[in-house]
Amino acid sequence: MKKIKVSLVLNIITFILITIATIFMFLGIKFMGGSSLLETEKIAMFKFFTVDSNILMGLIALAFAIFEIRLIKGDIKEIPNYMYILKFVGTSAITLTFLVTLLFLVPQYGVLAMYSNNNLIYHLIAPILAIISYIVIEKHEVKYKYAFLGIIPMLLYSIFYVLNIILHINEGGLTYVYDFYGFVRGNIYNMFISFPIILLVSYLISIGLLFLNKKIKQSNNK
Repeated sequence: MKKIKVSLVLNIITFILITIATIFMFLGIKFMGGSSLLETEKIAMFKFFTVDSNILMGLIALAFAIFEIRLIKGDIKEIPNYMYILKFVGTSAITLTFLVTLLFLVPQYGVLAMYSNNNLIYHLIAPILAIISYIVIEKHEVKYKYAFLGIIPMLLYSIFYVLNIILHINEGGLTYVYDFYGFVRGNIYNMFISFPIILLVSYLISIGLLFLNKKIKQSNNK
């Protein structure tokens, strides 16, 4: 029960921080001053996988917290299996955001641009909280056969990203106006390299999360 309470706190904090970052970005509020790249206001913010993956994780964290409260109160005997699977999917998506930022975006744009203002929550704090919650706190094991579910958020986003470029190909679709993450880099054929790699990375992340969850659980049971 102690781990359930720790998980509950982490889920609530994750939801609150993501909610604050989402509201602030929508309204164009910067709490650290200066400028951050890959940020925009209002409805345009949803074009970023960073925003979408964080909102997905925030909603899942909230739903998970509700089930944990019911479990602590004795209203239910256990948290449904599908909630653990959803937690796994959300964590996989936000871990992809974390790693792409760290390994792909930071080398291009710098630490301050990627980890200031709302990006600090989206790119660093929320992902770390989600990862810790899933691989360290969660006791339930999601089977490896569900690993492919972890790529669904990125797969759906890839379809949107590619269609957005193709539909605007004659309106500068290959520029950063529409290729805002720079995956295509002025050559539409690069998408046949970039997105399969990203989906493969997403799958490997899913496998990695499941592996770490199981290993840490086994270690704690010794």
